[in-house]
Order: sequence, then C-alpha cells, then structure tokens
Amino acid sequence: MYNITTFAKGFEGTRYKYGGTTQDGMDCSGLVYTSFLQEEIPLPRSSREMAKLGDRLSLEDVNIGDLLFFETDKNKKVINHVGLVVEIQPGHILFIHSTSSRGVVISSLAENYWFEHFVMAKRVI
Repeated sequence: MYNITTFAKGFEGTRYKYGGTTQDGMDCSGLVYTSFLQEEIPLPRSSREMAKLGDRLSLEDVNIGDLLFFETDKNKKVINHVGLVVEIQPGHILFIHSTSSRGVVISSLAENYWFEHFVMAKRVI
C-alpha cells in the first residue's frame, strides 16, 4: 500500500486532464488506475467501474490505500469521482485525487463538499 500511495503523491500538483494518466495531466480515476498499476494491480479505468470491486467499509475501518467514491453531479446520481486514502488522522481521512478545478491535491473527507458528496469506501486489495 505504501508504494501505491507514495507513487500517487508524486502526482500532487499535476493539472487536471480528462482521460489523463501522466504528469502532463491526470483525472481522478487515472490517478488511482496508474498508481495501482505500478504495483501490477490492474483496476478498471473509470471510477464507476472501480466502485463495483472490493469490500465496502465503514468509515471507522478505512485505512491507507482504500478508495473513496463520490457523486459530484447533482443532476445524475452516479459515482463519478474517486480518491485514494493517503493518511488517517483523528477526525480526518486524507485522500489524494484529481479535481477539475485544482488538479491533483490532497483533501480531507471532513471538508463539507467532499463529506456531502461521499457515497462509500471500498478496499480493493
């Protein structure tokens, strides 16, 4: 798990690019897909398909390397965003993800926007 999250953190600051999987640009599922692939763990390329894998977790059981899934489009109730948990602090689950406005950043699930759009956590390995 450490290798996956460390690799993902190497993309922090990378600009957002729909369909991107490189330092030139990265989308949310591209970041997760590329990071797991570094450890030879193939995942689907979309957040919606990733969400079908693994075991669902309660927030108390979430750990580094788990995935967080979100519904951010208020017009469609479908999973369209994913983040990779990189750190656990008291009251905070920190995750790395690529946002269309800020690119690859680390956010806290305690932030209102992300907490309100959170759907579920999954462990895929």
